[in-house]
Amino acid sequence: MEAATKQSVTNQLLTVKSASGKTYSQLAEETGLTNVYVAQLLRRQAQLKPDTVPKLREALPALSDELIAAMMSPPWRSYDPNLIQEPTVYRLNEAVMHFGESIKEIINEDFGDGIMSAIDFYCSVDKVKGVDGYNRVVVTLDGKYLSHSEQRTENMVSKLNLKPSTSE
Repeated sequence: MEAATKQSVTNQLLTVKSASGKTYSQLAEETGLTNVYVAQLLRRQAQLKPDTVPKLREALPALSDELIAAMMSPPWRSYDPNLIQEPTVYRLNEAVMHFGESIKEIINEDFGDGIMSAIDFYCSVDKVKGVDGYNRVVVTLDGKYLSHSEQRTENMVSKLNLKPSTSE
């Protein structure tokens, strides 16, 4: 999808959301999705699945068939490189960069040599009261653990399938 088309669809989706007066968390409650996933859907960063269409239509009745169809197509996952200048995004990036090395070491200690998937992944944002009485932001990153594999040629299907034939 061309960037201008994606932006046009995204603008239309965000207009529908705004007109509904509902928050991402309210829409999440109504659809059974996480609030971040709802935002990803409306920003065309995630694909709307057929089973979710009825719940989303009920939550946002102003969604047109054309917008639903656009949401069901595989999205062009991208971001504006200037987004890092937005203070919240900058601080999230800073937090990951600051804590990333420690998080990586703990993942390796607890799971072994591997990574957290960003594909089989859930994310949510919640508001809680801290012990000091101030509001606190809780960002949950819930990703499937993927271990790195030893790259043995005997397990490499492309090598097995590309062996030269001995007979013609």
